[in-house]
Amino acid sequence: MSNAQQIATIKYSGGGDWYANPTSLPNLINFTNKFCKMAIDKNIATVTPSDEDIFNYPIVFLTGHGNIIFNDSDIQNLRNYLTSGGFIHISDNYGLDKFIRREIKKLFPKLELTEIPSSHPIYNQTFKFPNGLPKIHEHDKKSPQGYGIFYNNRLVLFYDYESDLSDGWEDREVHNNPEDIRRKALSMGANIIEYTFKN
Repeated sequence: MSNAQQIATIKYSGGGDWYANPTSLPNLINFTNKFCKMAIDKNIATVTPSDEDIFNYPIVFLTGHGNIIFNDSDIQNLRNYLTSGGFIHISDNYGLDKFIRREIKKLFPKLELTEIPSSHPIYNQTFKFPNGLPKIHEHDKKSPQGYGIFYNNRLVLFYDYESDLSDGWEDREVHNNPEDIRRKALSMGANIIEYTFKN
């Protein structure tokens, strides 16, 4: 795995809008660099799940509203990436859940998505979230939950469900979120990046 401080977006197949929330990651990088004293490259890469270049990025992000399909090559490469030190953050845009859960099961058929306790370090970096994942956007009137896949006791995948962090990272005028909601979303996102680069 590369130690370069650069992140990437996953361009997946299946018809879903992998390119959703275009202002999210630029805003998150600026926020993280400012408040966590990091130096994340402002140039965001785009990789496919089967791209060998994915190993150059300590963390990759995935979001969208529709279908997502990992083929056999995607599964093998993405699994190798995650089990050799990589990390993926999946943000639940509305409509993604039933598709991404199916694909996560293909990635790790013997492992379960488990809810991450609020005591976990991902909620306790520069910013503290004593109640766990913050609520950013309403989908189905459910509580926000942070799920993860642990491989050899290492968190390799974080899935924010019923929160939609990446919507909260977008420019203010996109969703007209109150400033405190945007701040919570950006703070949680910064924690995810900070946790990834420390572990």
